[in-house]
Amino acid sequence: MSAACLAIAAAATPLAAQFAEPAPLAADQSGFAAYLRQVRTRAIAAGVRATTLDQVLPTLTLNPRVIALDQSQPGGTPSGGAAPAPAAPAFAPYRAKHVSPDLIARGRAAYQRVRGPLARISAETGVPPGIMLAIWGQETNYGGYTGNFDLIRSLATLAYEGRRRPLFEAELIATLQLLDRGIPRGQLVGSWAGATGYPQFLPSVYLRLARDGDGDGKADIWTSPADALASIGNYLVNAGWRAGQPWAVEAEVPATLDRAALASRLISPRCPRVHARHSRWLTMREWRALGVRQIAGGAVPDEAQASLIEPDGPGQPAYLALGNYRVILDYNCSNFYALSVGLLADAVAG
Repeated sequence: MSAACLAIAAAATPLAAQFAEPAPLAADQSGFAAYLRQVRTRAIAAGVRATTLDQVLPTLTLNPRVIALDQSQPGGTPSGGAAPAPAAPAFAPYRAKHVSPDLIARGRAAYQRVRGPLARISAETGVPPGIMLAIWGQETNYGGYTGNFDLIRSLATLAYEGRRRPLFEAELIATLQLLDRGIPRGQLVGSWAGATGYPQFLPSVYLRLARDGDGDGKADIWTSPADALASIGNYLVNAGWRAGQPWAVEAEVPATLDRAALASRLISPRCPRVHARHSRWLTMREWRALGVRQIAGGAVPDEAQASLIEPDGPGQPAYLALGNYRVILDYNCSNFYALSVGLLADAVAG
């Protein structure tokens, strides 16, 4: 998500189970309470009303399930040396699951339900309807499941745990600001890592980029598909979406292509392993001169810049990814995610 947007891993844990507190954590509660007193001071400095803080902070306890989930993530355990990077999995099985006939059919049905506001949002943002629908579909199955972790408790737990305190404390304070705006705590549920609503926005992203898409004066990304889609479109525009340009086109690559000569020499400051799988940028004209032929997708200007990505290696489906592909990566920095969004969008629109 965006980032837009951290994973919904294990979000199916019932709310009651989240509040179960094993004995080993009881001793941590005093430290947690002391930490929340520090948060209170910083939240007041950020403009949150003391009455809101006094209603919410005393109710919070550590969530051991959230700590366990965070520590199971890469880099989440305090073990010794770094493990070697695992080999990249195959994209084809991921595609079969994330661009499935069911997701395509549900996307087409969703399109019919929101056709009017979606057309207006697309005209305003320049983002194709299929792309916005596909992100909604990938994030929450078109609103079918958005997570049920109590957001403020999860974020308070993650901030106190300390592995990524600057990130999660900022999101905790942003959630307190949402409460201060009158958004009910019962609505502020989502993934264990703090993503919420149909687009799975982090609270700070909601504060920056959520938009009213149905004209009622509110940006309700939890129950209004139009608001969620307008917010997704606004996120993509903010990340640099180029109207009128496809996300990528499918390509046929000759076996003789010298891929080593086309390797990018740049190291991305964000998720470098993801960007390392892309070639360097060439114009579409230059790709054709190398024998790389577009076989599907919309018209692309000769001078448009694109990079080659072959998710399953030579001889398998290949794509010339344009700038809008990088915009989707800004929402969720995963090649498989970005490819699935683009392919699902194409299938829904088709």
